[in-house]
Amino acid sequence: MTIAIVGGGLAGATAATELRAQGYDGDVVIFAAEDHLPYERPPLSKEVLIGDKEADSAQVHDEDWYRENNVRLERGVKVVSIDPTAHTLRTEPVAGGDSTEQSYDKLLLATGASARHFDVADRVADPVYLRTVEDNARLRAALVPGAKVVIVGAGWIGLEVASAARQRGAEVTIFEVSELPLLGVLGPEIAQSFADLHRHHGVDLRLSTSVDEAALTAADVVVVGIGAIPSTELAEQAGLSIDRGILVDENLRTSDPDIYAIGDVATQQHPVLGRRIRVEHWDTAIEQGKVAAHNLAGGNEQYTHLPYFFTDQYDLGMEYFGSVGPDGYDRVDIEGDLDVADGGAFRAYWVKDGVVSAAMHANDWDSSDAVRDSVGTAR
Repeated sequence: MTIAIVGGGLAGATAATELRAQGYDGDVVIFAAEDHLPYERPPLSKEVLIGDKEADSAQVHDEDWYRENNVRLERGVKVVSIDPTAHTLRTEPVAGGDSTEQSYDKLLLATGASARHFDVADRVADPVYLRTVEDNARLRAALVPGAKVVIVGAGWIGLEVASAARQRGAEVTIFEVSELPLLGVLGPEIAQSFADLHRHHGVDLRLSTSVDEAALTAADVVVVGIGAIPSTELAEQAGLSIDRGILVDENLRTSDPDIYAIGDVATQQHPVLGRRIRVEHWDTAIEQGKVAAHNLAGGNEQYTHLPYFFTDQYDLGMEYFGSVGPDGYDRVDIEGDLDVADGGAFRAYWVKDGVVSAAMHANDWDSSDAVRDSVGTAR
């Protein structure tokens, strides 16, 4: 049996790893559009961007692992079409060349997401959209002492880039149309602490403000971090069900029983949350990759893992567990000191109908397990 994986990122590589770890001995092939070994993306905005580590430290495995585990890794190759009826893929080299056909028995789509573009910046500034090793290399080279950095968007990427840039001595201005950074994720109760943190470290944080062409053209480098768009083109061409991502069931199976989807591109019917959710985070790529591997090899495992993400900014480390959901929350219970700019540590619990729907800690690593375990409990 041949299992084909489309996407050479962390999700796809994790699935291949788990297939071999659980003893699957059939053919496994990964099609990776990038010419690199599969790598993790979070370090590109954290330790690799700061300069503490090199880009190759983010690789999931070295090249020998794929050879020794009989995983065929087709780098620089894009899949251009899927024929679900015939169980075939058509591929082409990214650099150009003849197309070839690959048959499969089971197929895993781990095509990820692409950065949402900002037309104004594209027109006047040649901005960096931090998604790839090449993006990281270009940005790291630009982050020199005194460089003027403009960041559009105060989400996770924007704030992590700001942290790295300030630590490298650059001058940073962030433009954010919302009233606070991370407002949609954390709410005003917690988001204010991130605004205070960045201002404490010298970031010119301009909230409720749109960037103009003058600010963009005056910068030495512009970084845009305004979200990502799931890469559903192949799934659409194949006739799979799509709605803000590839629709998958509790087992990560698409509308075609022989095709699964995971990671940034997958909108899952989550059996614990009781609703559909698409999560663009490192942990989801890993954990969905493991579950998908079991099911591709004949298992029947549901993906029940709750969303988790983390961030590192300056001396702040944070972990967040769970998901507030579209109905919002009734209150946030905060324990500890919100002044993280001055070394504070706290825990926060988002409560809906007397139950914790999400929880986080900042700088309180001893509480990590307890905070995680609080999700779903009465409060």
